[in-house]
Amino acid sequence: MPRKFNFGAGPATMPEPVLKEVQEELLDWNGLGLSVMEISHRSAEFIEIAQQAETDFRDLLSVPDDYAVLFTHGGATMQNAMVPLNLASPEGIVDYVNSGHWAKRSIKEAERYTNVHIAATSEEEDFKYFPAQDSWKLSEESSYVHYTPNETIGGLCLKSIDNSKIPVIADYSSGILSEPIDVSKFSLIYGGAQKNIGPSGLGFVIVKKDLLGKAQPITPNLLNYTLIHEGESMSNTPPTFAWYVAGKVFKWLKSLGGVEAISIINNRKAKKLYSYIDSSNFYSNTIKAENRSIMNVPFLLGNDELNDKFLDESKEAGLLALKGHRSVGGMRASIYNGLPEEGVDALIEFMDIFVKKYN
Repeated sequence: MPRKFNFGAGPATMPEPVLKEVQEELLDWNGLGLSVMEISHRSAEFIEIAQQAETDFRDLLSVPDDYAVLFTHGGATMQNAMVPLNLASPEGIVDYVNSGHWAKRSIKEAERYTNVHIAATSEEEDFKYFPAQDSWKLSEESSYVHYTPNETIGGLCLKSIDNSKIPVIADYSSGILSEPIDVSKFSLIYGGAQKNIGPSGLGFVIVKKDLLGKAQPITPNLLNYTLIHEGESMSNTPPTFAWYVAGKVFKWLKSLGGVEAISIINNRKAKKLYSYIDSSNFYSNTIKAENRSIMNVPFLLGNDELNDKFLDESKEAGLLALKGHRSVGGMRASIYNGLPEEGVDALIEFMDIFVKKYN
């Protein structure tokens, strides 16, 4: 059976060459007569896998030497607690930018461990735009400012950021490795792997080393960045299979020419889809043009009563997971690195057939 196109927000489409390579190695990795899932994380073989994955991740993002790279449990959601536990105090204050669903989740969790000040919000306009950095009202004594560069559910993003007088923390779950970023402008970047990196369950943290050693006393050892760094991300058994697959994805991305090369492809895919939506009198996207995400493209149908038909018929056409989040409605096409350009072409072709049939 031919593979179908998965537009799900995560777990997302994996690059087919990576899946085939994993399949070939599944029962016998590197001639050991074992699956990589059966290899001890303390073995020389797995340590080599882990170290190579970190090296390739660093290369892809040009991570400076004064940053630690951690691979963690819990995806990005765990980081909603880990960030304030490691970088803030119960008596202190932190700034958060409220740009949508995931920013609100981060805010709610941080409020359990420190005092949160909302530096900017677009909630009054239903998150149809991303608050520009020059509108952020930062607290004088703030430990950091946190924002979510790409809101997966709302389909909006902040495309670039300038240097800040206080540490900048960013949840890069949906945008990591999709376009070049200047890591040096951030004090900490984190995210889940299940969109552009690999299987779910794995998280990543890129943190300036001078921020380590500041965790609150109540911080559990397994959530303490310093201890994770000292234990080389293996304080306990890590998600070894997900880490192994992530390493394969890094190699695949480097073979294409790295983040710069995939950025060209990603922008081309997004431009095709947005252009079609904008030219239609049936489909619409309500996000301010300069804040449109290139990874997550939500769109509405001219008639909500046709939503179920659209989902049923798109599934029959081999286009999966197009239903929008319940908080937004409509449809959403997540077009991460692993989704080939042919998938976007197939979606546009289907959308055109559908509108001619029902409009």
